[in-house]
Order: sequence, then structure tokens, then C-alpha cells
Amino acid sequence: MKLAINGFGRIGRTILRQVLAMPQGSDIELVLINDIAPLATCAYLFKYDSTFGPYAGKVSEGNNALVVDGQSIPMTHSSDLANIDLSGVDVLLDCTGIARTSDVARRGLAAGARKVLISGPSPAAEVTVVLGANEDQLGGAHVVSNASCTTNGLAPLVRVLDDIGGITTGHMTTIHCYTNSQPMVDAPRGDLARSRAGALSMVPTTSSAIHLIDVVLPHLAGRISGAAVRVPTASVSAIDLIVTLDRSLDAETFDKALRDQVSASPVLGWTDMPLVSSDLRARPESLVIAGPETRMVGANQVRVFGWYDNEWGFSARMLDVARLMTAA
Repeated sequence: MKLAINGFGRIGRTILRQVLAMPQGSDIELVLINDIAPLATCAYLFKYDSTFGPYAGKVSEGNNALVVDGQSIPMTHSSDLANIDLSGVDVLLDCTGIARTSDVARRGLAAGARKVLISGPSPAAEVTVVLGANEDQLGGAHVVSNASCTTNGLAPLVRVLDDIGGITTGHMTTIHCYTNSQPMVDAPRGDLARSRAGALSMVPTTSSAIHLIDVVLPHLAGRISGAAVRVPTASVSAIDLIVTLDRSLDAETFDKALRDQVSASPVLGWTDMPLVSSDLRARPESLVIAGPETRMVGANQVRVFGWYDNEWGFSARMLDVARLMTAA
């Protein structure tokens, strides 16, 4: 599978780290990176990462290429994919965050790529796919959205809970690390709360996952509400979900059913240890359920708490969904 990355930011760089960590003979070949930043800047930011630490291998600049551990990856610096030849690319991973209109989202196809996978919500996508929730809807779509990091954690959990006891209603709060959509010092934003310094306060705000859960699991549309609290940490977020089940269950039956479903899931994990957020850094699961924080209240209400590395886990799903797209 030949991949190209458009946009070498947080997700693009994390995807490259994961590709490079794969064993020799992997099915993935990264053939091109495109980013508007200079090559020297891209090499520096890949080598020195404030979240995941310095890359352990050697990183240097080649002739229009990023050279990592002796492997030369061609690099272009165009703001318009029409100037780049993507012939032979199976999936273009669009990690720019700007592929929100059809003409932008489909530029990779016009440049020669067979398919495009967008690293975030996009109304221009033909379908939004979350592994563990609705991958059966992928079909032969050429422009696909990988949803959001929170949706990737929430949707598989919601599907599992719905399978166990049916969901009447629910409310999700994501306790989310700050992102570059927030200022480092107080500065004007459309959302007044998000105009405050992101590393100094807990900031209540909205989550796109609530709209996306209706898209990914339409039979549950309107049943789950939600919100976000941005907190002063650089990585790893959490989902705190409370749902009312259609069917009454005792605590032991629910616990066994949830553990069994998580064990069978390709994207969910479980821990019985009393972990904190930093313990989950660079975990590849979409969501790691915290056993000590998960419980039934009465016969129908359930509280489930889980951790997710909103960069590493989401990047892992980008690669997983790209594999599905090439097989479709």
C-alpha cells in the first residue's frame, strides 16, 4: 500500500513515527510528504517532539527529501496539490485540517491518488468511518473522513453499550487536552471561553463528537448529548460517559459483558490499574476503559470512563482505515 501525507503537523508526524516503527516488510510504503513549511523546519519538528520525545533515530535533510534512518522520503512544499504528481498513490492522508469543501477534499484525486482519507471531520467526505463502529459503511468511497479523535473513542464504546443493553439516553463529557485552536495567552476567539489561555485554565466548550456520533450511528441519533472541558495537559484525553440502558442488568452481568466486548474489539482496551493520563501516552487503542472508574448505578444507569491518546490512537486509526480503503 503506497501512502502520501499532505500536511506534516501533529497527526502527519505521528503517522510517520508509526510507519517507521513497523517491522521490515510492512505492507505500508510512504512515498511522499507535502507541507508548506520548509524542509529544515519539518525535519526539526519531526526529530524533536515535545509530546512524544525526540525521535531515537537519525533525521536529516536530503535533496528535496526527509531522510530518516537512511530512508529518503521525497518532500514537496506546495499549497496546491495540483502541482504534485500523486500517480501510484493508493491513499492520500490529508492531515491539513482544511479539506472541508469538495474542491479541496478531492484535489488529491485530481493529482492522481486513488483515494483520500481526511484526518478530521469533513462535510465534503462521501462517508465518515470509525473503526469498531461503522466500518461496514465504507464501501468503495473515494473521499473518506476518519472523524475526530473523540468520536473514534466514543463511537466504538457506544456501539458496545448499545449491543449489551440498548441505549435510551446518554451524556458524554470529554476531558480534552488543549490544542492549537486555543491561544497560549488570552486572545479573541469566536467562543469566548476558548479565547482564554489554554495552558492556564480548564475551559468548558463543545465537542464535534456529538454531531458525529449521530452520523456514524444514525439509529442512536438524538439520544446522546455531550460537552468538552479543555484542560492544561499536552496529550491524552478522557471520555466520561453516562448512559441509561433499555434493559435492566445487575452489576456482575454488565461487567462481564463489557469486558467480553472490549476483549473482542479491534480498537478498545481495558485497564484495572489506577492510571493517570500520562500513563496512556502513545497507546494505540481508540479508547482504554478504566475498570476502577466504571460502574453501574441501579439496574439501568452505567458510568464508563476511558482514556485515549488523541494523537497517537487517532493516527493509528488513520493507518487502519487506509488499509480498509485499499482493500475495498
